[in-house]
Amino acid sequence: MRIYEDKLIFIEVETSQIPWLKIFPIKKYKELSDCDEKTRKKLLDTMLLIESQMIKYYNPKKINIAMFGNYLPHLHIHVMARFEEDSYFPEPMWGKKQRESNLNLPSFKVFIDKLIKAI
Repeated sequence: MRIYEDKLIFIEVETSQIPWLKIFPIKKYKELSDCDEKTRKKLLDTMLLIESQMIKYYNPKKINIAMFGNYLPHLHIHVMARFEEDSYFPEPMWGKKQRESNLNLPSFKVFIDKLIKAI
């Protein structure tokens, strides 16, 4: 689900038990180094804003940031709030599930509303 878009980037929600957003440039690039300076700055500034907002709102154990693009060769950045109680911690979300988990987190909708206002 797309929650934000401007001339340079868009942000999507990854369906997950944890707060997880993906940032894409509007123009398709394979690598971060392929981006023009303005797009690269917008991507990285948005990544840092999401990270700081997740820390402030959720107080996670860790923020994970990833840029793989092996299956989807369109540059995108994953930003995930991680908790010791989530099903995969300390493994990556693509790793081996460690446990069943029933996280009781503050509202994701409220977080998104706050984030959009901050952007």
